[in-house]
Amino acid sequence: MNNKSTYSAIRFGLGFSPNETPPSGADALLAQLTNVDLAANSFPITQFRDRAKLSVTYDKTNRARKTDKTKEPNFLAAKETLNQTKRADLLNSMAQPIYGPHGFRERLVMFWTDHFTTRAKRTVNEGLVSSFVAEAIRPYVAGNFTDMLLASTLHPVMLVYLDQNASVGPNSDFGISKSRGLNENLAREVLELHTLGVAGAYSQNDVRQLAELLTGLIGNVQRELKFVPSRAEPGSETILGTEYGGGLPSIDDIKLVLRDLAQHPNTAKHITKKLAVHFISDEPGDDILEKMSSAYTKSNGDFMAVYAAMLSHDDAWNNFGAKIKRPDEYLFSAIRALGVRQGTLLGMNKTNVSRLLLGPLALMDQPFQQPSGPDGWPEDAQAWTSPQSLAGRIQWAMAAPRAFRRSNIDPREFVKSALGDIASDNLRFAAKAAESRWEGIGLILASPDFNRR
Repeated sequence: MNNKSTYSAIRFGLGFSPNETPPSGADALLAQLTNVDLAANSFPITQFRDRAKLSVTYDKTNRARKTDKTKEPNFLAAKETLNQTKRADLLNSMAQPIYGPHGFRERLVMFWTDHFTTRAKRTVNEGLVSSFVAEAIRPYVAGNFTDMLLASTLHPVMLVYLDQNASVGPNSDFGISKSRGLNENLAREVLELHTLGVAGAYSQNDVRQLAELLTGLIGNVQRELKFVPSRAEPGSETILGTEYGGGLPSIDDIKLVLRDLAQHPNTAKHITKKLAVHFISDEPGDDILEKMSSAYTKSNGDFMAVYAAMLSHDDAWNNFGAKIKRPDEYLFSAIRALGVRQGTLLGMNKTNVSRLLLGPLALMDQPFQQPSGPDGWPEDAQAWTSPQSLAGRIQWAMAAPRAFRRSNIDPREFVKSALGDIASDNLRFAAKAAESRWEGIGLILASPDFNRR
């Protein structure tokens, strides 16, 4: 079996949908990235600055009502507005991959979101990850790694997540007066996870020197990015043998080191291997890795060149099923396959959002936008095949047809529309022999055939 439409839809997208014609191969997938981002336009996310204002209002009214009972209505109004915005952004974040017509783009957004992992640390700030993705990830997936690295590293959501606000130059005016020092979280993750990789050619001294260069950066949920020279470590810093700074502390020095890290040979190998592992195999071949890394280096990190190198290689179109879908990929592809209407998803109340979306993802070991650490979600199949995770998939698969009012679909037709030519004979027989339609649909959604890509 080597049907490029099937590979394009399932391996490189989010599966078949009865409402879309699947892409026909590499050229069609790449063409998706040159088109207008219809998903972002159709399902907009609240901008960070606007979303941050709601959090600030919530905090202020919450404090005020504790000393003045007459302020309670103001607090309740602020809470309701915040909750409505959070729910809308949550549903739109899910609607983008489910109903967006460009599956490859959506998968890339999910991949890069995981690469630059962030997470809200307070309940009031839940949903800010969606704003981060909309501003620092989605606009750059067809652009250049340098631009995405800059946008992601300098976004307030990333700075808050990695405690950059707690990092102060020990010898800065602020550091001396307040007896404050470095926090190396952002510097370490930039080197270890975002650019060079765990095995990259850097030392602990490079981490510390980068942390010192990054001092002065401030970003929180109440304001845009700021650079405060009085918090910055004075003097120059040497990172990977190159000296940065030395004059008046400036954010320009930070941008320069990020640009240099983006073009480092270790970054080329780290980034391209992660892409190949995510899309093709847990252990991609040396040849495809070399071609992708070479494309990155020659193009100075141009994503389209890297994606083209990956999609033009024979390994991209062989060995179907080498990867298991992550829970979010599984859930989104299942809802697509069922043909659930947009209004049904976007009109969900709080109870159904929890019952049909957030609860199941948590049960499958992938709570939405809540990775356990800055290294993001695991790639290996073993991480997603625990008894609890598999039970969660089966439970959701058997409940979804009736919950979404799609139990009238004929399983014999559904197995064809959902899986095309990859459906096994055993699954086709099971779909035909099911005692009821909803059970047949559930069996298909729970099958190994549907859960792999």
